[in-house]
Amino acid sequence: MRVVHFVTGGFSGSTNVAKEIIENTNQTSDIESILVLRKKKSTTEEKLKSFRNLGIDTRLVTGKLHILTIQQLYRICKEYKPDILVVHGFSEHIWGRYAGLLAKVPHLIHVEHNSRERYTWLRLKQAKWLSQYTAKIIGCSEGVKQNLLRLGFPAEKVISIPNGINLTRFDPSIQVPFNQRKAEIIMAARFARQKDQTSLIKAISLLKIKGIEVKLSFAGLGKTSHLVAAQKLVKKLDLEQQITFLGHCTNLPELLAQYQIFALSTHYEGMPLVLIEAMASGCAIVASEVVGVKEMFVHAEDGYLVEPQSPQALANAIERLLADKDFTAKMATNGQNKARSQFSLERMAGEYKALFRSLCKTQ
Repeated sequence: MRVVHFVTGGFSGSTNVAKEIIENTNQTSDIESILVLRKKKSTTEEKLKSFRNLGIDTRLVTGKLHILTIQQLYRICKEYKPDILVVHGFSEHIWGRYAGLLAKVPHLIHVEHNSRERYTWLRLKQAKWLSQYTAKIIGCSEGVKQNLLRLGFPAEKVISIPNGINLTRFDPSIQVPFNQRKAEIIMAARFARQKDQTSLIKAISLLKIKGIEVKLSFAGLGKTSHLVAAQKLVKKLDLEQQITFLGHCTNLPELLAQYQIFALSTHYEGMPLVLIEAMASGCAIVASEVVGVKEMFVHAEDGYLVEPQSPQALANAIERLLADKDFTAKMATNGQNKARSQFSLERMAGEYKALFRSLCKTQ
């Protein structure tokens, strides 16, 4: 069977999920897949080349006008003749399904990658209309699935396939033992409206007032305005000796393995891959209790959940994790075991392959 995956060219989490599914499914004898990216400002030739070097047939359509996006994807579908078109993320899942309908692709699959997408009443109406021609609507976590149901998508078509990662990059046997790591915090995330680095910075300030001067590193770039605002806040709160901005980091598994604590302060999520990566790296997790995150953990057993947008709650959690080393180390071990048992690429890709095969059997 032939499968086309259509996703943003912004190289976000949804792009990586599509890439990982294609890499895995292309190793099977009965599934052949290609990747189509909708061009963004951040879509560079270097990034495209990195995907093509992995053996992924990667193609590009314009992101300037919706009608042109639909037209160009339609042409690719007419030429490639896929059995299945998988459209990832908002608003690509709308334009992708229009193209799939026009090209008469037998099976359309909509994958939702976030719990809070920018649906206007018109976009939601379009998505619901398209759902009648869609074989399955997938939430990348149980929380995202429940949100799709709340929005009114057809219950008989909505399922969840939780995200997974390639765990071979996170071999526990070569990781630094927990008690030999830096008793510091790292947050790896882009600077954007979705994330809440501000609350984490304020939490570090609250701890400093109590005489606890813990160091924090931010890995990642993002929107310049959000990054600059965070840097200004660090300077305003006199935290420049404690908080470091690492910028873009390519060696994430090695970087995460140096820290005892990983923090994700965020406003909303789908199912963040970086949290799974931090768990697999053996970090103790403290994270905002939002949809897409809270379903991943048993509080204080394999992760520590805190009230969203609360610097005080974050400060209290960090203080406990720093003070009780045995508790923190055990939580990190439990989280690592959960990542390996529940959030593997093999499990995620296996569920997608089973779905693809079941759909094509019904043709």
